[in-house]
Amino acid sequence: MLYVITGPPAAGKSTWIQAHAQARDIVIDLDRITRALTGPGAPAWNHDRLAQRVAQRARYAAIDEALKLLDDVDVYLIHTMPSPQARARYQRLGARIVVVDPGEDVVRDRVRTMRSDAMDRVVTRWYREYRKGGSRLVTAQTSRDW
Repeated sequence: MLYVITGPPAAGKSTWIQAHAQARDIVIDLDRITRALTGPGAPAWNHDRLAQRVAQRARYAAIDEALKLLDDVDVYLIHTMPSPQARARYQRLGARIVVVDPGEDVVRDRVRTMRSDAMDRVVTRWYREYRKGGSRLVTAQTSRDW
């Protein structure tokens, strides 16, 4: 089964996966990939343009390969803001969509503690585009309707 985990930054997407995935399952998380590809001392939330570019390429390759394995393992894919094309692809694949959103106030508090202006902008965009300007508290909603 393919699980697409979506939600704003700092919502708890990785934590949701930790609670549901098994050791043998495949987890594709851009933050984890970026950490794996950067040197010692790099920040946990590394948004360096070059590191992100390499990590995105690795993520695309991981997705393509993991989709071939869906008969053998579950695949958990974090995709914060999937495009309409990506959403359509996930729906064609029969993915279970999980939205993790503890609420905008909680998310903004978490991002503030990270001191990340870049993340704050992504939070604003996520709530504007994916929640149409409002927060609906969801801890784990599976749906094929976006």
